[in-house]
Amino acid sequence: MQKNSINMFDELFKQYENLVTKPNERLEQDYNGLYYRYKNPILTAAHIPVFWRYVLNPSTNPFMMVRIGINATFNAGAMKWNCKYLLIVRVEGNDRKSFFAIAESPNGIDNFRFWDYPITLPDLTPNPSPSERGEVDPETNVYDMRLTAHEDGWIYGIFCAERKDPNALPGDLSSATATAGIVRTKDLMTWERLPDLKTKSQQRNVVLHPEFVNGKYALYTRPQDGFIDAGSGGGIGWALIDDITCAIIKEETIINHRYYHTIKESKNGEGPHPIKTPKGWLHLAHGVRGCAAGLRYVLYLYLTDLEHPEKQIAEPAGYFMAPQNDERIGDVSNVLFTNGWIADENGTVYIYYASSDTRMHVAVSSIDRLLDYCLNTPADGYRSATSVQTLTTLIDKNLSYLKK
Repeated sequence: MQKNSINMFDELFKQYENLVTKPNERLEQDYNGLYYRYKNPILTAAHIPVFWRYVLNPSTNPFMMVRIGINATFNAGAMKWNCKYLLIVRVEGNDRKSFFAIAESPNGIDNFRFWDYPITLPDLTPNPSPSERGEVDPETNVYDMRLTAHEDGWIYGIFCAERKDPNALPGDLSSATATAGIVRTKDLMTWERLPDLKTKSQQRNVVLHPEFVNGKYALYTRPQDGFIDAGSGGGIGWALIDDITCAIIKEETIINHRYYHTIKESKNGEGPHPIKTPKGWLHLAHGVRGCAAGLRYVLYLYLTDLEHPEKQIAEPAGYFMAPQNDERIGDVSNVLFTNGWIADENGTVYIYYASSDTRMHVAVSSIDRLLDYCLNTPADGYRSATSVQTLTTLIDKNLSYLKK
């Protein structure tokens, strides 16, 4: 049994190497002028190192059982670091607890390997005042970290810190609260925990702007009444704070609104921090609407002013990317979600997105293509009649062009 176990573990490592080193293939037939999708997911549960999942000593694991099961790898923040493409991945175990781990790639599209250890997040220092949201009890679950290399010299991570709702009725083990947790680092190895963001509402999808605005830290927010439902929350917010080490939102303005009968009627949220371009700040976000199959998550783009990042100047109608084919199947089906992208010096943009809360993918575009899309794609007119008018205008132009 012991010899067979050794041989089987050897085979496991070979299979793992074959998976991790498999080249990813660009899907030429799916090219839409805007981005290329790739054939293979870049990270799945199978990409988790073998030595995370198994006890490798055959004498204590003679049946080669998985000791720590991994359910999914998804919703990854991203940044370029020492010429490598890094993802800070939400890893979810079979026990439903999520944690963060870093995977790196030499080219951004394949050969992603996890670092040897997951990230150990420091717990919050308990606050003696129980009235301060999220600073008495340690969180139960953490996920969906956005990374921002800020001009102050720190790399910040903002993530959702989930706790059981203290006001839940007895026997209610589902109600939860969402708070924006904040950490920072200078080497991605040692992390400093800062107090959770203090706001009047629950917050998920909070993103730090990479530059100071009027000498203050700027945040993109998503105020919501409950853990799941946005309720009266009107969309993606904007807030300035004085001190990131004691982040308090005193005033919040909605800069990207939700609208009836659109891709973001139920809720919307900022993805990664925006990319600075010559024509404005380029934003990637997700929109959610209800349908017969449940909630449908898609991705969309918008552009804000270079000098006033809170001022929207363009937003194409509809979605930029939606789940297709196998992307629609998973733990939470019909979902695309993103909280990470990387813009290279040559203008290439790597868009890292998760499908159905299960796996990670990459799509590749460019600054020029994304700006062209934002600035020249028609906006939403919010009625069927205006959609027909917009389409008719395009048809007229094209038929006139063809006659020439």
